[in-house]
Amino acid sequence: MAKKIFINLPVADLQRALTFYTAIGFTNNPQFTDETAACMVLTEEIYVMLLTHPKFNEFTKKKIADTNTTSVINSLSVDSSEEVNTVVRKAVEAGGAEPVEARDYGFMQQRSFEDPDGHLWEVFYMDMTKFPGQ
Repeated sequence: MAKKIFINLPVADLQRALTFYTAIGFTNNPQFTDETAACMVLTEEIYVMLLTHPKFNEFTKKKIADTNTTSVINSLSVDSSEEVNTVVRKAVEAGGAEPVEARDYGFMQQRSFEDPDGHLWEVFYMDMTKFPGQ
């Protein structure tokens, strides 16, 4: 069985977050969605669980982090530099923000976005044939 990753994110407005993640290419799994949580599927291995603050607090005794600080950056690889641009464009059009400028390392193109709750994502494409020393 393939390993899967479930990223759990606290969100202030579940419907707004569901709409945002749908706009950037995730699909909703209604089997694991209710008024307190939404399961958003990117691939068969990658899931984002959007959890209302009360639901998120059921899993931890720690205070929900203020997203004006950064403790985690979720990184997502895609199949082309064009897809990097498309994902970030869709994120900004759906109400997200692009907090830093795009980066081009020659072998890797990278851009970032924040979702409406301030969770930070990096989207990147790597062409290892262009990696220095290859």
